[in-house]
Amino acid sequence: MNNNINNRKTDVLVVGGGGREHAIIKKLSDSPRAGRLYAAPGNAGIAALAHCLPVKATDTEGIVAAAKANAVDLVFVAPDDPLMLGTVDRLIQEGIRAFGPKRNAALIEGSKVFSKGLMKKYGIPTASYEVFASSGEALAYIRERDNYPAVIKADGLALGKGAVIAGDFSGAAEAVRSIMDDRVFGESGRHIVVEEFMTGPEVTVLAFTDGKTVIPMVSSQDHKRAQDGDKGLNTGGMGAFSPSLHYTPEIAERCMREIYIPTIKAMAAEGRPFSGVIYFQMMLTQTGPRVVEYNARFGDPEAQVVLPRLKTDLIDIIDAVIDGRLSEIDIEWKEGAAACVVIASGGYPLKYGKGYEISGLESVGNMDNVYVYHAGTSFGDNSAVITAGGRVLGVTAEAATLDAAVELAYKAVSGISFRDMHYRRDIGRTI
Repeated sequence: MNNNINNRKTDVLVVGGGGREHAIIKKLSDSPRAGRLYAAPGNAGIAALAHCLPVKATDTEGIVAAAKANAVDLVFVAPDDPLMLGTVDRLIQEGIRAFGPKRNAALIEGSKVFSKGLMKKYGIPTASYEVFASSGEALAYIRERDNYPAVIKADGLALGKGAVIAGDFSGAAEAVRSIMDDRVFGESGRHIVVEEFMTGPEVTVLAFTDGKTVIPMVSSQDHKRAQDGDKGLNTGGMGAFSPSLHYTPEIAERCMREIYIPTIKAMAAEGRPFSGVIYFQMMLTQTGPRVVEYNARFGDPEAQVVLPRLKTDLIDIIDAVIDGRLSEIDIEWKEGAAACVVIASGGYPLKYGKGYEISGLESVGNMDNVYVYHAGTSFGDNSAVITAGGRVLGVTAEAATLDAAVELAYKAVSGISFRDMHYRRDIGRTI
């Protein structure tokens, strides 16, 4: 059904409760077509825009029941786990309109072994690699190859932390054993991919696709490491900015021809048509752009810098994707730039405390061209906003230039405080 009929409002349930979901809900709330907005489970920041439901994102049957109970017109499945659990499939089975790829297409993120095999089969440029089902075979290969850095990736989902870049055999052995033998990422470590280390600037491009047409969004770049200077452990992302200064129109055209269109065609040829948002993380090597990995949804924190720049009504885009008519819509973007600084709990991505009251949110929230996206927050005593996760907030600023956006974002960050607060001081400054 097309919700444009009679200009009827569209009630939407967004699955998830992090910064990405807050960015999606904020953009939905800007639409004149938006009706009632719901989030499952949401967080303290999302609660200002949507009714938060006490349903976990991974509770597929709970999501289906919530969609029915609230008679929503649309469910936007945002995180990777519910996509791989087949939440979109179940919603469609129940006659509920859903945005996001079905499980068999979400496998492009859910299995590195599958995605690398897809790229090899269809000639999509990526790093050379080998797949292993035992730590002994993997270590024998790494020792024989004796080429470092070596990139070791868990096959399945690992909260954005399943890739290790090892500088020597000792580091490689530790990574392989922790993933495959100790199962630090659970069943995601049953297989690993050992691949060539690529060099060059990284760039992320998200794209809307209905399985036939693919429309790239503005580019972005994130910072994965916990500490300044890209040091420390990999995290889910400590900040991002848009656009990437390395992503020229010439590179964009080449990516469209060699990566974006071939990927969507390959998925269709495999009987896995991809509908929703696909994330291309690429390395701009000396031989051209090559795929680092795919995600089957909006990145986090990339969504927090890309979605603020979107001018076209997000609900119109969602409808076009679901109805298979994306080719009929023009998608427009704001000029300028956006930068997001993630404020995390001290100790993240390892052990960290929770329940600390956050101060400064109201004053920072009143700053022009600044928006504070909540990632890991909840309500404490007297309705105070408290920390409830590793990544707590994403402070996004928009400006005419990247430098100005970065400066404004850090000015806003300086107005927020909580116990053991940690953030990088070089987001958008090391590109």
